[in-house]
Parts: sequence; C-alpha cells; structure tokens
Amino acid sequence: MQRYTARSLAALATIGTLVLTGCGTQSAGSETAAQAPAGAGRTIHAQKFMQLTRAPGGTGRTLLEGPTFGKDGGLFVVDVTAPAGRPKVMRVDVGRRTLRTVHTDDRGAYTSAQFSPYDGRLYLSDFAHGEIVSLAPGGGDRQTFFSGKVDGAPMNPDDIAFDEAGNLYVSDARGMSEGEPDGRVVRISRDGTRATVLAKGLAAPNGISFDLDHSGLWFSELTENRISYLLLGGEGKAASRHTAVRVDGGIAQTDSIAVDADGNLYQGLHGRAAMAVYDRHGDRLATVEIPSRDKGLESATNVAIAPGGTKAYVTVSGPAGGYLYTFDALAAGIRQSNGG
Repeated sequence: MQRYTARSLAALATIGTLVLTGCGTQSAGSETAAQAPAGAGRTIHAQKFMQLTRAPGGTGRTLLEGPTFGKDGGLFVVDVTAPAGRPKVMRVDVGRRTLRTVHTDDRGAYTSAQFSPYDGRLYLSDFAHGEIVSLAPGGGDRQTFFSGKVDGAPMNPDDIAFDEAGNLYVSDARGMSEGEPDGRVVRISRDGTRATVLAKGLAAPNGISFDLDHSGLWFSELTENRISYLLLGGEGKAASRHTAVRVDGGIAQTDSIAVDADGNLYQGLHGRAAMAVYDRHGDRLATVEIPSRDKGLESATNVAIAPGGTKAYVTVSGPAGGYLYTFDALAAGIRQSNGG
C-alpha cells in the first residue's frame, strides 16, 4: 500500500497531478460575451454545483475525474487520489444533489470511467497498476477486464472510450513519469483478449474521444499541449494521424476531451480551472471559466453533458477539494460527451 501511494503521487506530480478535466457551468442564458483575444471565442462562466470531496491528508489536494451518466440518470465520478476506505467511485443524484459511495478498495488509482454499450458495466482505468477493471452498473462485482503488457510494455491507462460495438480505446500515458514520448493509443477487443497499438511515440496522451460518426479519435497529449486526430480504417485499425489543434495553454496542460452533438470538442485543462471549446475544424469557440473568487481550484479535468440536454457537469479539483461545476454546453450531450 505504501509502495502504491508513492507511485501514484509520483505519477500525479509528473502528469500535472494527473489529468484533471473540468469546466464550470452557467445557467441557460447566463453566458456572457467577454472581450477576448482573436480566436479565443466567448467566455462562459461556470457555477458551483456541489462539493464532492475534501483534500486527503498526505497529498494536500484531490483529483476528480471521469464524470459519466448511467442509465439510471446518476452521474458517476472517480477520485484519483482517494486513500483506502474512502470513496473511489461515487454516484451523484444531480436532481437531489446527494452523493453515495459506489466503490472503494485499497489498491486502485482510477483515472476514468465509462459504461460499456456492450455489457452495460462500468469500466475504470487503474493508472497505477496498468489495468482496466469493471463494476456492476450500481457498483460491486469488481472484475479485471485487462491487465499485463501490450507489445512487451506495461500500460499506464489514463482515459478510455468505447466504440459502438463495445471495443475499448485507451490513452496510455506510458513514459510520462520519465518525460519520454513513449505514450500510445491502444485498442482492446470487447472480450479483453486482444490489445493492439494504434499509435505510439506520443507525449503523455490523456483525453480520448470518438468523433460524431465514430470514424476517428480525438486525443490530447499533455506535455505537448496538442490535440491529434486518429482516422480509423477497417476493423479498428489506424489509417492516418495528424495534429489537429495546438492549445495555447500557458502554464496549463491539455487534459481530458469530450465531444457534443455538433462535433465540438471540450478540452479540459490541468493547471488552470478552465476548459477550452473548439469546433471540429480547430476554431476556438469558447472558454469555460471557474470564477476567480473560488480559490484553491487548479484544474478542470473532464466534463459530462446530460444525454439529450445541454446541462454540463465539470470535475474541478485542487487543494480546496473536489467539486462539480455546471454550465450550458454549446450542443446536446451524446455518448462522446459522457466522461471517459
């Protein structure tokens, strides 16, 4: 347990305290157009929704990730830094603003969550142990879906995304702790028996999401502040890859990615409590900002947009604890805007 804690903290420090994705939200009609640099789009001011966690002793900060809606309407969130015995997977009733524990253990450092369209289970990436595990939809029945080496090298799985058939695509942040571009995008068959490297030589890949028609993948590289596009060919094979967006993040780094019903990309930022929004052509549409008066919040790691609606929930974290903020997304939520 002590060894695991040290490894997790080292990973968190190198990845910018592991990729936090979140962005604030604002009630309908409350978005304000702000004076911004050319190409920066408008500013959307987020609203605080509720606090989920307090920073645990030892790390001095918390890190929420992977917001994803279940079929029951609950919003599931993971806490990367939660110690043994504290909630590592939580379910938020967004109507009642209540919280319950779904899962805890003395092992995992879970960095993302997604429900499979194939078996309906909740899948989690364990960054520290190189595993993908799954839970029953409401929690319990923990199973190991995939573990071990891929092409002779262990994984550091960060974010995950499912295709329509239930095959899993993983951003493998291998090499992040060493500062080496050894990251990969890995495809795992829906039965967990076959793992294929689709892209390699990446700089700490983090966010990953399919585009609207599942013909390609958007993924971010944390230490290069860029978003790349991976076009897929037959049987999930990679056809081509190119840099799609270069993110001017300053001290912030690119975290998780979500895609709405219009194909817009929501890019979480680590090191700044904000989220950048782009269209599929790379034009900056908006910046989602957490109010500057909310001190101790350093990152907005990920976002889930309510399926069929525009209410967006962002995971925001830092020394002040872990929170959900809300805003009105530019378009409706779909599977690709559901965490991961």
